[in-house]
Amino acid sequence: MSKADDIFIRMCKDILENGFSTEGEKVRPKWEDGSFAYTMKRFGVVNRYNLQEEFPAITLRKTYIKSAIDEILWIWQKKSNNINDLNSHIWDEWADEDGSIGKAYGYQLGVKHKYKEGEFDQVDRVLFDLKENPYSRRIMTNIYVHQDLSEMKLYPCAYSVTFNVTGDKLNAILNQRSQDVLAAGNWNVVQYAALLMMIAQVSGFKPGELVHVIADAHIYDKHIPIVKELIKRETYPAPKVELNPDVKNFYDFKVSDFTIGEYKAGEQIKNIPIAI
Repeated sequence: MSKADDIFIRMCKDILENGFSTEGEKVRPKWEDGSFAYTMKRFGVVNRYNLQEEFPAITLRKTYIKSAIDEILWIWQKKSNNINDLNSHIWDEWADEDGSIGKAYGYQLGVKHKYKEGEFDQVDRVLFDLKENPYSRRIMTNIYVHQDLSEMKLYPCAYSVTFNVTGDKLNAILNQRSQDVLAAGNWNVVQYAALLMMIAQVSGFKPGELVHVIADAHIYDKHIPIVKELIKRETYPAPKVELNPDVKNFYDFKVSDFTIGEYKAGEQIKNIPIAI
């Protein structure tokens, strides 16, 4: 069993056994047939992943690691808000006829801001500080920009990352306002673990801890039987994920710079209903 499996199973059991049901409450999401999408939820879930121990991919079912990395590069490296720059179709339902998701995600990271040291966007500011002032307690990004929310097709779920150096290791805290545990539970973890690996490498550090803080961790009503079956499955050791050590510039990374080996996982779950 990977440590990520253990964390995922314990989180799901806690939600199912101790969570709050939103059934009958005024909720926004709906299913494709127009019915309300209720959840079992837990507030304030905190999960910790040590990247020195393993790459935190679950093995209960396969997480498409390279697709997850492609999306994080779309946001953090390309700083794009257009699905035509993305190789998967996970954002298709939220894009307009031109492919734009509005002033969301990558758009916000690419907006330049003035500092006493010069003009940077949020990603370049992180990279600059980790080189010039790595023990700063101010190295963070935030894409939940209230003045632009009305122009976003979807409010950011994973909205803030804080980077912090301890010795020779770079750590990160990912703050997420909401998470659909079945559809995206390990997807976000894999993404930001990969991001931490990339930024650590180009900044001269080893990847350390990823702390994932979820304000509203929930399992949708239609997902409950699927989750109950999933967490009973056989598990396997975590996959071996390695990064091309020759890349020294964050903007040079490609999905192909990640090598994934020994990833044995359970059968994939297909056609998961998604609440909109």
